[in-house]
Amino acid sequence: MQSDIIVIGGGHNGLVAAAYLARAGLRTVLLERRPVIGGACVTEELWPGFRVSRAAYVAGLLRPAVVRELGLAARGLRLLRRAPSSFTPLPDGRGLRLGPDRTASCQEIRRFSARDARRYPAYEDFLDRVVRTLEPALDRPPPDPARLGPRDLALLAHLLVGAWRLRGDLARALALLLGPARSALEGWFESEPLRATLATDAVIGAWAAPSTPGTGYVLLHHVMGETHGERGVWSYVEGGMGRLADAIAAAARDAGADIRTEASVKQIAVRDGRAVGVVLADGSTIEAPAVVSGLDPHRTLLRLVGREHLPEELALEIASLDFRSPCLKINLALDRLPAFAGRGGAGPLPEHAGTIHVGATTLDAIERAFEAAQRGALPERAMVELTLPSALDGSLAPDGHHVASLFVQYVPYALAERDWDAERDRFADRVLALVDEVAPGFSESVLQREVLAPPDLERIFGLTGGNIFHGAMSLDRLLFLRPVPGWARYRTPVAGLYLCGAGTHPGGGVMGACGRNAAGEILRDLRLRSVF
Repeated sequence: MQSDIIVIGGGHNGLVAAAYLARAGLRTVLLERRPVIGGACVTEELWPGFRVSRAAYVAGLLRPAVVRELGLAARGLRLLRRAPSSFTPLPDGRGLRLGPDRTASCQEIRRFSARDARRYPAYEDFLDRVVRTLEPALDRPPPDPARLGPRDLALLAHLLVGAWRLRGDLARALALLLGPARSALEGWFESEPLRATLATDAVIGAWAAPSTPGTGYVLLHHVMGETHGERGVWSYVEGGMGRLADAIAAAARDAGADIRTEASVKQIAVRDGRAVGVVLADGSTIEAPAVVSGLDPHRTLLRLVGREHLPEELALEIASLDFRSPCLKINLALDRLPAFAGRGGAGPLPEHAGTIHVGATTLDAIERAFEAAQRGALPERAMVELTLPSALDGSLAPDGHHVASLFVQYVPYALAERDWDAERDRFADRVLALVDEVAPGFSESVLQREVLAPPDLERIFGLTGGNIFHGAMSLDRLLFLRPVPGWARYRTPVAGLYLCGAGTHPGGGVMGACGRNAAGEILRDLRLRSVF
């Protein structure tokens, strides 16, 4: 079958790229290996009546331009605002709630430090100023210092103007962007659990501790979240994260894209240095003069293309990319919501709405958890983010029941002394016991569970190393350095082959920016009218 362009991978970035390309009039075919679209952005009924966001579990980074241009609200996307945003309960019955209501957040912080409560508004304002300066860079290809064009100069000029406006904050902003989040947070605040709660945004999904240089940028990356224009507010997707993928897929199909599931790509066909189509696992072929991959750079270039079609230097660089993952995901079916010590009844209460931080709730405890993983061991007190989306969305579970997601750090891909088959459930028991410390009886409410270690995330969702960002978001892998220097604008050395996954600028998270930016570059190469 002849097509104009093939999109490999039905993750949210692949779907976004397919939607824009089809809207430009290209005969677009999207191929997804699994029976369900969405990649890591899926809702699956793991147990009868319980619908789970199996991998990605919260929204907030999705670019407003993608929502607007693809008409996602009209295609069924509904975002459920989370307020408060987070709750950090302590075993002694105290707790810290943070959210969009600044006055309420400061009242909560004052229980731990009056000084921190006074400084918190200034901290939020500072982050907002820095984010507003950097944010326009998300929606454009990164400038290439070696080949600056008019569009690059326009973006650089905008950033320079933003830096000038930030001049009073510039030194502190650079220290945050380039340094460790721990130093920045300790400079602002004196109390736990405030510092640890804020630090989770700096290390979530990253093989890094708060003391690792560059984690300040990851913190900013997550602060960029918004819901309905409200800065810093994250949301649940009604119906689970798969409803977002469905809305993007509907936009793509309405534009004429052909989306196929259970269509595993075995090889990208290359002839005379150019991509000419794909070979599927069943041996069939699809021809097209252009191919765009939403898979990570390692899977795309080394597995599907092959070293023989790449410059040796690039092949070595791709092979050396850091795909270490610290993440383990536990999905649960519950017979009730957790009742937190000192917080009244079982709810739903405000505490159930946002992300609940348990386990490692001090900076030192987070550091110790990372040190254990570096040794190939599992931490005694992991950093755990517990979310209960069914507290806001009754469609996810039978009446009176709930679903829960636990995103756990830090765990190594390979254990030093045992294997994951032997440790998976034992470690999950330890994680649930951490929740029991602040919500007695939580473990007894669990009806079903699924435990996904890094090798499971790799096997099920095609994430090399289990890395949710398609590669580390360290300072040497951002902007024009992502995924590698010289190939940061979605193109590859194979003519007609493009990348659109999270391994490209601006990186991980359910943003859609990688897919949108890649589609724009492809349309420019084909000299077609841009659709945004």
